[in-house]
Amino acid sequence: MASRHSHRRHHHDRPDLAGEYKWGDAGQLIFALLFGGVWITDAFFLKVTTFLNAYVPSFIRVPIGIVLLVLAGYLAWKGLAIVFGEQRETPAVIRKNIFGIIRHPIYMSEILLYLGLFMFSLSLAAAGVLLLAMIFFHLISRYEERLLLERFGEEYEQYMQDVPMWIPRLWKKRRKAPSS
Repeated sequence: MASRHSHRRHHHDRPDLAGEYKWGDAGQLIFALLFGGVWITDAFFLKVTTFLNAYVPSFIRVPIGIVLLVLAGYLAWKGLAIVFGEQRETPAVIRKNIFGIIRHPIYMSEILLYLGLFMFSLSLAAAGVLLLAMIFFHLISRYEERLLLERFGEEYEQYMQDVPMWIPRLWKKRRKAPSS
């Protein structure tokens, strides 16, 4: 009989990782294929839902798309390097580098990738898939946060208070002074 926690480690046999959603990788692959298929089909062949291109010129869309793609690449590179490239002797909440700015930089990189590609075509069909992918990423992030709360307790609760889930803060959150 498998242990109660066997589903949490997923394919990573590393005790320093809290785990991820069982179908997270498959879901990410499905959304990547779905988004790519819908985006390519609509943007380059059918052009059924790309009418917004007539209203938003490419000199606005393309630079925004490039910035989003570069940011997506950076978040993925840094996030994956920190989580999977370093094995920690003692399991702990990762707060360094990009994880000190947002809690889910790897999932955010995927969202920004789709958003960057969307900017090139303004395909509303692709935007629909993007919206579904965002919901999926939010749900699996919440699941993984429950695992992290279970494993790290107050340390992760404090991390959740200090670091936003998706959108970086432009200002540091002030901690309340203890009442005397």
